[in-house]
Amino acid sequence: MVKNGKHAENSAKTIKKILITQPRPDSDKSPYFELARKFALEMEFLPFIRVEPISAKDFRKQKIEISHYSAVIFTSRNAIDHFFRICEELKVNISQDTKYFCISEAVALYLQKFILYRKRKVFYSADGTNKGLFDVINKHKEHEKFIYPCSENQQDNEIVNWLKGNKCEFSTPYMYSTISNNVKEEINGKEFDIICFFTPSGVKSLLENFPSYNQNGTVIGAFGNNTSKAIMDAGLQLHIKAPEPHVPSMVAALERFLSENQKAK
Repeated sequence: MVKNGKHAENSAKTIKKILITQPRPDSDKSPYFELARKFALEMEFLPFIRVEPISAKDFRKQKIEISHYSAVIFTSRNAIDHFFRICEELKVNISQDTKYFCISEAVALYLQKFILYRKRKVFYSADGTNKGLFDVINKHKEHEKFIYPCSENQQDNEIVNWLKGNKCEFSTPYMYSTISNNVKEEINGKEFDIICFFTPSGVKSLLENFPSYNQNGTVIGAFGNNTSKAIMDAGLQLHIKAPEPHVPSMVAALERFLSENQKAK
């Protein structure tokens, strides 16, 4: 699933095929397809993980009363989906005064699917980083009780440690779990010049599917600090990182990398 040959850090590399480890976008107007047209690339989509809900019955075993919390921290759309699903199943009424702190503007805007969006109660990291998230939480943390919904097998320890270090009252209930998909049959025999990951679970899935995986020149991209860390912890080389200043999305990070790579030729 990789091209042969070592990647030289400062030399141009021929990029023809990119693997995005997420489901294919519903709309043909997705910026991924625009990027593919701009650089004459083949873009393939294959989710490396699937999300499975934790039942309301199992959630109750955690003995967490959602209505006791005045603020919610969201780091993904999955967390939003399953938070409101659990609330609906348990018939929990969310106060209109509840504050929402999100890892990015895109995640914050997704809240419109569930709540009446008001800027006075929805806040987000300016640059999509944990530090940006901490900056906005820090301005409002007095007298707030935080609930941070996350996956059963994936929690951002940097966020948890910050909440502890800043003596915040908080809980981290599990509301869903991430499971590795079997992608061996769909990947075997294919070669990709770039592979992009979006969660540590996606990186874990790669290594579960291909225990003897050899990067061997493949460019790897990561979205989020935890994903970047998972890639480096796996002994792989990271070439494309988002979000960063001026590249708030994976598409933007890919476009910058491809443009710079094209200029180097």
